[in-house]
Amino acid sequence: MKFENLDISDELLKTIERIGHTQPTEIQEKSIPLIMKRKDIIGESATGSGKTLAFGCGILDQVVPNRGLQALVLVPTRELAEQVKESINSLSERRRIKAIAVYGGVSINPQMTALKRTEVVVATPGRLLDHMKQRTVDLSGVKILVLDEADRMLDMGFIKHVERIMQSCPRKRQTLFFSATIPEEIKHLANRYMQYPIKVSAKNLVDPGKLKQVYYNAGRGLKLPLLVNLLKNENQGLAMIFCNTRHTTDFVVRNLRLNNVNALAIHGGLTQNKRSSMISSFSNAKASVLVCTDVASRGLHIENISHIYNYEMPKDPKDYVHRIGRTARAGESGRVVNLISEQDHDSFARVLRNYSTFNVEKINQPKLERVIISKNNGFKDGGRFHNSKNKRADFGGRYNSRW
Repeated sequence: MKFENLDISDELLKTIERIGHTQPTEIQEKSIPLIMKRKDIIGESATGSGKTLAFGCGILDQVVPNRGLQALVLVPTRELAEQVKESINSLSERRRIKAIAVYGGVSINPQMTALKRTEVVVATPGRLLDHMKQRTVDLSGVKILVLDEADRMLDMGFIKHVERIMQSCPRKRQTLFFSATIPEEIKHLANRYMQYPIKVSAKNLVDPGKLKQVYYNAGRGLKLPLLVNLLKNENQGLAMIFCNTRHTTDFVVRNLRLNNVNALAIHGGLTQNKRSSMISSFSNAKASVLVCTDVASRGLHIENISHIYNYEMPKDPKDYVHRIGRTARAGESGRVVNLISEQDHDSFARVLRNYSTFNVEKINQPKLERVIISKNNGFKDGGRFHNSKNKRADFGGRYNSRW
């Protein structure tokens, strides 16, 4: 199947070719013909499967320049809002159609100005509701409404916000849901707000045959030394390390830098500009390690991830699947490394119980080389440390309390 067979205009085909897409993905092949026929669809596909291009084609098919807001895309995170906005603007380069991103954590005033002269809005639900309350956005002209990462919005507690927004859009419209999974709440939402939706599904892009999952039993005090040793000694490309909290993320990044591992952090406590900068640096391989909370496990298209490290196991088994889905894509191999301490046993057991087909191999802990650990919270993004009480230890399988 080629893009030429998907009912796409010649103008859009030229843009798709220029961007570098040569062959449609499975979700594009299945959904684009239906989208171009103005059908409501529920698309089940993983992050990175190409769904943005799919609904982007539908948006550009319907939106007319200089006639106000006509397309609305709801997303769970700021990063995904920026990513989707950039993708739609790239597709619309031959037309005078503009997409903007609307999300919290930044000043609302520039958004108010931008909303007056845009045709496409990509928004997080909370900030869009703020604009609705202040009457700085007009949804009466929306022709196409997209919910991207719908299950993630459910997990984050946004569904009530989403319903209020959907109720404010015209009833006569095209509605598209895209989600990695289709839980019951999403089905109920579709039944209430969609017209005879057609479900399409795409296989996960992760190749199970190329994905190796392992775990180490490590005492809590040995996690960081083990992580440093693995990062330094394993043959790898880009690595993502997942933590459950901002505090742990900052702790891990600070100590990786102390041990000469080029690491960046991303979590909800950083400004949007800082988060965007970190993602850009990592995507362009200016840093080899990204330490993050689950805010980065969904919705970000980052290629060439060879390793996923779970420094802490997620409480929800679904988040484990989303994390590991960042690697072993498009025929490339990938490795998932779980560092399991006593605090992780219950969460790890839930993953194994819920996904019994996963083959997660136990690996014996290697002899650990010397590392430096700082427990001080004060550090700057440039890697400079102040008021730091650095401690040095030898780790040979036992925690050494003598510093």
